[in-house]
Amino acid sequence: MGTRRYEFRVDGRLTDEARAAFSDMRITEEPPQVVIDGEVLDESHLHGIIAQFHALGITVVSVLPVP
Repeated sequence: MGTRRYEFRVDGRLTDEARAAFSDMRITEEPPQVVIDGEVLDESHLHGIIAQFHALGITVVSVLPVP
């Protein structure tokens, strides 16, 4: 897996701390969810992003590669 753009849909709103954690990604509010998208370097990076969501208490609804 090489660099690829991913879209993460999460429930609710993001705190300032969460916004800072994902500052290198585009964040779009689409109530009742938030869409976060950006470049993912490899599978390890993808798993790290998902772990960061969980560490911040953010519920991930979906993770999709963007064509």
